[in-house]
Amino acid sequence: MLRIAVPNKGSLAEESIAILKEAGYRQRTDTRDLVLLDNENAVEFYYLRPRDIALYVGSGELEGGITGRDLLIDSGASAQELLSLNFGASTFRFAAPSDVEWKISDISGKRVATAYPGLVNHHLKSLGITAEVVRLDGAVESSVRLGVADVIADVVSTGTTLRQAGLSIFGEAILTSEAIVIARKDVAIPSELEILIRRLQGVVTARMYVLLDYDIPKTLVEKACAITPGLESPTISPLQNLEWVAVRAMVKRRETNHVMDKLWALGARGILVTDIHACRL
Repeated sequence: MLRIAVPNKGSLAEESIAILKEAGYRQRTDTRDLVLLDNENAVEFYYLRPRDIALYVGSGELEGGITGRDLLIDSGASAQELLSLNFGASTFRFAAPSDVEWKISDISGKRVATAYPGLVNHHLKSLGITAEVVRLDGAVESSVRLGVADVIADVVSTGTTLRQAGLSIFGEAILTSEAIVIARKDVAIPSELEILIRRLQGVVTARMYVLLDYDIPKTLVEKACAITPGLESPTISPLQNLEWVAVRAMVKRRETNHVMDKLWALGARGILVTDIHACRL
């Protein structure tokens, strides 16, 4: 029986359950349930605090789990990233008082407040910078004003909260995080986990692409295929009108309308878009 950890709350929980459902796995309907057994797929799901998941997987108690890249690095656990899931994105940045222009090198010897000490220590070490990392569980942006730290390292979206605290972002991003599937390091991946990863990869791809069908004169097929090359090559089928053919190709969802505009201008007609619910590529 494969044992998989799923975030029980927070920003990753709802989307983790949604993608597992799309991949064909049962999920809990009551948030009080801590364990769910999916007999059909031979998987036991454990609903755990997101911060703890990497530790359980790294210790070998569980074969895999879904967590954030930031939480994996911060934990220092003996676990590795296997698949990015394309949701739960966040960016970690340094910020300091706005009245001084800071550089990354200025962090040396200073106090850095963060809720992710493992992540920040790892990043500072990679930069060859020595600083005191102060762990806080929340309200990190207030630490400078209250005299606890000189600099902060935190998740940044719009930067509004930082500006309100008199802070400005500086330097390159520490990390761009998102939801990922993890497994223990230096251990052979079980076949059941490989199946789960393929299923999830299929959902991730299906969310990124749509199927585009259209009719085009034979004389314009080459130009049309340059617009819709597909993943390997488009499918081209004959029509009753021998001067025309039907073309089918996968197109990135975010580019769909631009591609349709180009095809119409070229001379394509009967352009149809279909959602992809799952795939194996």
